[in-house]
Amino acid sequence: MAKILKFREGTESPPDNLITLKPWEFRSAGWESRHFIQMLRSQSATLEKHRKETWKKGTRLSQMPPHFKLTGSMAYTIQAIFTYRTNEEKMREVYYLAGLIDCMINRVTPLLRTDVIKDIYKKIMTLRAFLNMTWYSSFDQVLFPLDAVFFNEYEYRNRISEALSARELYHLIREGTDEMFDILALEYTFYTPARGT
Repeated sequence: MAKILKFREGTESPPDNLITLKPWEFRSAGWESRHFIQMLRSQSATLEKHRKETWKKGTRLSQMPPHFKLTGSMAYTIQAIFTYRTNEEKMREVYYLAGLIDCMINRVTPLLRTDVIKDIYKKIMTLRAFLNMTWYSSFDQVLFPLDAVFFNEYEYRNRISEALSARELYHLIREGTDEMFDILALEYTFYTPARGT
C-alpha cells in the first residue's frame, strides 16, 4: 500500500544531521565531500549554528572551519570505525589494529628487527580477519591527526621506540591508541562523505 509522505515546510527547523553522538560524534555533511572530515567539536558547534542560520535564510555555507580530510590510509580506518559506530569495543579494536600497523610502518623500534615482527604481523592478520577490514591503498598515515594540545606524539613515539619486549610494545600501543580514541571521542566531530545539498 502507498504511504503518505509529509514534506517539511520552509519555516520548520533544518533536518538534524546527527548520526551518532557517542562513542564518537558522527554527522552527515551538508556539502559536497568525497572524504570523511575530522573537525574540533568547538568548530563543529560553530559550523552547525552557521548551517542553521543559512538554512533559514535559504543560502549556502560560505566558509568551512579548519578541519582534516581523512584521505589515503586514514580513509579506510575511518570507514571501519564508522561501520562499527555503535559498538565501542570493536571501534577500539579497529584503532588498536591501526596502531599496530602504524608501529610497523611509521615507528622506529629495535624490536622490529627481531622475530617480534612476525608476531605483530600475525596479530595484524588475525585482527583484520576478525574485524573484516582491509586497507586497499599503500600504507601511509593510518592513525588520525590530533592537535598537539591534546596528545604528545613525540612522547608516544619515544615510548614505542624504547619498548624492551613484545608484551611491553603491545601494552604501549594499546594504551596509546586508547588514549587517542578517548581524545577523538571527546574533542572531535566526524562528518561523513556526502553529495552537496
